[in-house]
Amino acid sequence: MAVKKPEQKGRSKGPIDLGGPTTHEPFKKIPLRLKEKYRSEIVPALKEKFNYKNVMQVPRLEKVVINIGVGEAIGNPKLLDMAYAELGHIAGQRPVVTKARNSISNFKLREGVKIGTKVTLRASRMWAFLDKLFSVVLPRIRDFRGLPPKSFDGRGNYAIGLKEQTIFPEIQYDKVEKVRGMDINIVTTANTDEEASEFLKLLGCPIRTQ
Repeated sequence: MAVKKPEQKGRSKGPIDLGGPTTHEPFKKIPLRLKEKYRSEIVPALKEKFNYKNVMQVPRLEKVVINIGVGEAIGNPKLLDMAYAELGHIAGQRPVVTKARNSISNFKLREGVKIGTKVTLRASRMWAFLDKLFSVVLPRIRDFRGLPPKSFDGRGNYAIGLKEQTIFPEIQYDKVEKVRGMDINIVTTANTDEEASEFLKLLGCPIRTQ
């Protein structure tokens, strides 16, 4: 007779049903128009502006990393499950659970405790997500006046901080238990922030001039 293994407390079981599309549906029917725009318009424009001699010098997208920190999960693992499910719907891909690297006694945090969730998008999912982010999601922010120009890291990568997940169309507001923010990191092959800024602006990223 097989013995049933005890369920591990706080373990993320996968996306919870939020009443929206599944984690794979959002990207099935989205044409990769941003990728086509990059090939046909952006590459020639960047070559001309920065005098690249080889097309391989033109900045490219490498990946998009979306991270949600859930510090409250230390006392309530259900909050981590919900964040995991919401990120799965937003990204269209199954996330992974992140764990604390160090112990911090003041926050009652032990090394190895699950405190967040993240997803890394590449290829088609990366292009489709950025298209949605620039053209649909960011314009839904109340009183939105553009993204800050100083959020580059000095190596051509750009970080976007969002205060709430409800601006994404995949999330149904009446099913949200807690409003939470997230960090979106756009990783490029650009050598300088100037090149990365011009690249992202041509993609449609609404970065302010000042």
